[in-house]
Amino acid sequence: MAYTNFEVGETFPLPIAAKGDGGLFQVDANGAMFILQLSRTDVIAHEAFRTGEIELALAEVDGIMLLLYKIDGIFKDGWGDAPLAVHLLAKEQLPTEKSLADETIHLYLVDPRLNVLLSMRQASVKNEAGKAEMTGDFWGMMKKHALAVAADPEGYSKDFNSKLGRVYMKYQPGDLVKIAQARLKILSTLAMH
Repeated sequence: MAYTNFEVGETFPLPIAAKGDGGLFQVDANGAMFILQLSRTDVIAHEAFRTGEIELALAEVDGIMLLLYKIDGIFKDGWGDAPLAVHLLAKEQLPTEKSLADETIHLYLVDPRLNVLLSMRQASVKNEAGKAEMTGDFWGMMKKHALAVAADPEGYSKDFNSKLGRVYMKYQPGDLVKIAQARLKILSTLAMH
């Protein structure tokens, strides 16, 4: 990953095209990122994001990949979703084999009103015994889909919005979790007593 200065309390150093509350799943020349934008948070939510249990799942439906997320301490119940939209990236930002060699997903909590980084964390899908639990080939599935889209972004973008609309008409995030092909549970870093 190219060096970028990520400091909690400072301006989020990457551009975010879609402002507003919700999750963004981005796989690009810098690797894999999940950016959660929340305009109303508190210190408890920041700590929950940094240290609590986070569950991620990947569901591929009608050629569209969605990252589903559940974060203890932030959302009381239910799952959120964020579609992977590699086709919206500039050509120089498209993911490559090299950018996806480091099997780490970077997670950021951002205030969209102020564009300030509130909390951050990362999880390696490789060699994380004791810190994460994985079902299915989470990284392999994400990488295969992202590289396929990067190879033909124009072809992928043709029906993206109508396909995504059909997915949302048919499924709620909880339904997508049930058919997810891969899951990653990032365990709490807090010691249990």
